[in-house]
Amino acid sequence: MSVSRLQGFGLGLRTEHYADFANPDAPLPDALKPDWLEILSENYLVPGGKPLYHLDRIRLDYPMVMHGVSMSIGSADPLNLDYLRALKSLAARIEPAWVSDHLCWTGVDHRNLHDLLPMPYTEAALQHLCPRIAQVQDLLQRALVLENVSSYVRFAADEMSEAEFVAELLRRSGAKLLLDVNNVYVSSRNHGFDARAYIDLMPAAQVVQIHLAGHEDRGDIVIDTHDQAVCDAVWQLYAYTLLKLGERPTMIERDDAIPPLAELLRELDQARRMVKTVGAGKLTRTQTESA
Repeated sequence: MSVSRLQGFGLGLRTEHYADFANPDAPLPDALKPDWLEILSENYLVPGGKPLYHLDRIRLDYPMVMHGVSMSIGSADPLNLDYLRALKSLAARIEPAWVSDHLCWTGVDHRNLHDLLPMPYTEAALQHLCPRIAQVQDLLQRALVLENVSSYVRFAADEMSEAEFVAELLRRSGAKLLLDVNNVYVSSRNHGFDARAYIDLMPAAQVVQIHLAGHEDRGDIVIDTHDQAVCDAVWQLYAYTLLKLGERPTMIERDDAIPPLAELLRELDQARRMVKTVGAGKLTRTQTESA
């Protein structure tokens, strides 16, 4: 299965910015305007009400992608078919370029732990995930896009690296990848692996989107908070990713301490400028280590 074509630079649609996107009397400057928006799927699964009103209004002006946190593709529990049918209905309503969720599990025994928990990187986990991905893709009638998550612990049973696991899962399942560059950086710091080597293993043909975000650096541990601007080290890794994989639809994620829209638009413009710099051949792989 394939995904629709989408280009350029996006932002996550947050309630704090509904008025900015929907106000015809205060149009956003074309030079900074996002090309598309990413919605949090769960915010719009309840029929009726203000969220869907705003969504329908803003969708008139912006292409969208859907991003969820509740699929729990890696759980031992059966997939929630009611949830998947609701996703399919929402997708029919807004016609997103793709539907994504996280390569993780969020609970077991029908209990939601409200966190994105990493998979064990084992052959058994690969064999567990592939038929579940196929089930989701069959129900949604579209390719599933999965995001790599940040992590803070490892499983003793791991048989391969995270990058090897992700690449093999994409090969076997036909799923696509939402490559979160910040999550690669966070996990590389927490577990001591080479973030650039991780990027090297990602299959370029299956990477359909990139996330950039901020985090909290406590020195001995890095926490994926999405409440700060993208740091220099993540920008450097993004530049390396562009050199390795080519340009991909890219967005800035901010989920807490959300600033005025103008501030996020300026940050997103940094991604635009970096793509132009890399595309013009003004940045080499060596220079990404100090860019």
